[in-house]
Amino acid sequence: MFLTRCTRLFAYGALSVVLVFYLTSLGFTTSQTGLLLTLTLAGDTVVSLYLTTRADRIGRRRMLIVGAILMAAAGLIFACTSNFLFLLIAGTIGVISPSGNEVGPFLPIEQAALSHVVPDQSRTTIFAWYTLAGSLATAAGSLAGGMFSHALQTTAMLPPGSYRAVVLLYAGLGALLAFFFTRLSSAAAVSAPLDQPRFLGLGRSRNVVLRLSGLFALDSFAGGFVIQSFAAYWFYLRFGVDPATLGTIFFGANVLAGISALLASRLAARFGLVNTMVFTHLPSNILLILVPLMPTLSLAILVLLVRFSISQMDVPTRQSYTMAVVGPEERSAAAGVTGVARTTGAAIAPVFAGLLLARPSLISMPFFIAGTLKIVYDLLLYRGFAAVRPPEEVASPPGPQAP
Repeated sequence: MFLTRCTRLFAYGALSVVLVFYLTSLGFTTSQTGLLLTLTLAGDTVVSLYLTTRADRIGRRRMLIVGAILMAAAGLIFACTSNFLFLLIAGTIGVISPSGNEVGPFLPIEQAALSHVVPDQSRTTIFAWYTLAGSLATAAGSLAGGMFSHALQTTAMLPPGSYRAVVLLYAGLGALLAFFFTRLSSAAAVSAPLDQPRFLGLGRSRNVVLRLSGLFALDSFAGGFVIQSFAAYWFYLRFGVDPATLGTIFFGANVLAGISALLASRLAARFGLVNTMVFTHLPSNILLILVPLMPTLSLAILVLLVRFSISQMDVPTRQSYTMAVVGPEERSAAAGVTGVARTTGAAIAPVFAGLLLARPSLISMPFFIAGTLKIVYDLLLYRGFAAVRPPEEVASPPGPQAP
């Protein structure tokens, strides 16, 4: 599962650096690009919801293979046509990641499988390493995508062709991912009882999952304004940064984000999962607001890197917390529903971000909107779930509480 995550996130990272450049080079406006990315993420939501809510009963490995095939197919169609309707259909039915982050059914099912094979006390640590592996893969993909397209352009290939080569690489890695999933051990599977009433694959955990889903949707809606593709494009608009340099910037950012995940597991053991989620996320959102206020490229990059160094500490803790408060037979569905909520929130925002980026006077607004909404999310999460503790914290209470 670590290998499949690295393969997938490398592909996502490579694509995210060039995707907006590729679509605009095909003649689409930033508004059209934002609409396409929004509808693409919306399609990923439907696919993910369908596959993850059935995975525990139909088979986790089977659903993962289907998702990988959809990823490869979408990448191939994006590389082979510039027809907006065909791209829309491929993005809706297939799996395309414009953000460099997880989309599709993979993460929820892999989270459930990991939780099934490790003890509760090790779950957050495993998720931290899992997050680190993904961040390093995304970083490597971002660097490779930017450098690869730049190298092709230096050999007299036109920009659209160089970006298309990265999209083809994405499709090929999707096919490789499908092969890897065929080798997944049956130990990751679980048999879900069929005699319990279920809604979206959820039984007794339904209420807590739906409450978490609402909050996660808000967080992702905020993040959708500054997905990596648009953040890269903002650096281009504001400072004229080329794709190769952007790849290097986001390589460093994702490395820092991944390393921070390891510290998150230690903080969670001391302060608790919810406290760690909230009190590491708040300062990162303040830094997000500060990025566009920096007068020079160097300062903007510095603030961005500092922000990334703490922004992902909530990821393994959030994943671990969700898996802890639901039953084993509901984990794929719970991760799927909360993941779909996050994808839905993220899917709505790019269309607005695209409109803002189309106006020179408003190109920094996405950062301000994202940071403010994320702060609201942190406060609501703490208020609603600080008292809801996972089994390992009940059995072994965490240390001093965060302020």
